[in-house]
Amino acid sequence: MFNPILILVGLTVLVSAYAWSNHDLMESWILRPYRMARDNSQWYRFLTSGFLHADWGHLLFNMIAFYSFGGLVLSVLANGTGALGLDGFGALGGIWRFLLLYLGGIVVSDIPTYFRHRDDRDYGSLGASGGVASVLFAGVIYSPLNKIYMMFIPVGIPGFIFGFLYLAYSYYQGRRRGDNINHDAHFYGAIYGVVLTLLFMPAAGMEFVRQIGGFVGLNN
Repeated sequence: MFNPILILVGLTVLVSAYAWSNHDLMESWILRPYRMARDNSQWYRFLTSGFLHADWGHLLFNMIAFYSFGGLVLSVLANGTGALGLDGFGALGGIWRFLLLYLGGIVVSDIPTYFRHRDDRDYGSLGASGGVASVLFAGVIYSPLNKIYMMFIPVGIPGFIFGFLYLAYSYYQGRRRGDNINHDAHFYGAIYGVVLTLLFMPAAGMEFVRQIGGFVGLNN
């Protein structure tokens, strides 16, 4: 069975690197809300912009995060966790759900950006951050106590704590608009990931609460 994570990482690296030397491809695939609002043939940009990145740092950060959490999420979707109600969907069922999570996250996370900037002639956005956030937060739902390590922070942060901080920061920065990062894509990608994960496996919500309860001592 093919590995969708490696295929997506490889495809994203190849497309991003090629687009850096091909302005026409970069310009035709990047998210351009102004053009999309005036040309119904350009809706494909919601998806294609997720295979473009600004530079190596942007690309590597997203792909490392995607690879780090993708294996856990794909495994749970295919094989389950062994907990009550968290049965897997088999290899094929796990793969198409994983693709819907990642690729759907890229598309859905950019919809608010489209509406916010559809009258901004010069605005453009690119990157897989929405899809990465979807997969990351699915991983947090499935395994909320797994520690997440970040640069310049010497200790791991439990996933559920990281998740709350991530959402708060992304929401704040998205309203503030103080840099060139599309924080809305991070925020709405994460929300999409949580919602879709719970639709796939409703019991994951109760298991999430149970694990956090044990962590803070509420189950004693």
